[in-house]
Amino acid sequence: MATTDLEAALIAVGPRLRQLREQRGLTLTDVGLSTGVAVSTLSRLESGGRRPTLELLLPLAKTYQVTLDELVDAPPTGDPRVNLRAIKVHGMTMLPLSQRPGGIQAYKIIVPRRRGRHVEPDLKTHEGYDWLYVLSGKLRLVLGEHDLVLQPGEVAEFDTRTPHWFGAAGEEPVECLSLFGTQGQKAHVRAQPRSARSD
Repeated sequence: MATTDLEAALIAVGPRLRQLREQRGLTLTDVGLSTGVAVSTLSRLESGGRRPTLELLLPLAKTYQVTLDELVDAPPTGDPRVNLRAIKVHGMTMLPLSQRPGGIQAYKIIVPRRRGRHVEPDLKTHEGYDWLYVLSGKLRLVLGEHDLVLQPGEVAEFDTRTPHWFGAAGEEPVECLSLFGTQGQKAHVRAQPRSARSD
């Protein structure tokens, strides 16, 4: 790899690390606890203020469950095609459908089928706002004190600071779309169906 290519790849590491962390709904503190790397160092890595080293990247690759090659990926080229590289999170498969840093991120999520008669939900909280649309299967969503089953075509939206968990409610896997804003952004509907308008 030429020096200019190497520099470009290293510059791209910071945004890539931030993207991976946000895709997993983790804070810098979460990653610091998992990797043993100081939060200030992680912040400087993401902003480009700290040059990535193998010693720093190895624990990050392990935490994000990616290879080193994926961390030191090719720099952005302006190509509008989205690289649908699957991410495994809590047993679910997530396919990124957008690659805009910051703002609302879009994912297709495949939730594995339920194993056993009863699954004990492990509720989590993190910064952000989520919008879920069920494509197929039945999705069980536990949100605070609510325990819901969403059918295909149904939507739920919620502040992810509310304790929540979701998984398959039946014996088949679930496919759903997620619009997730790490800073609490909501998906705003600008158009209404004709029947909903007051003419």
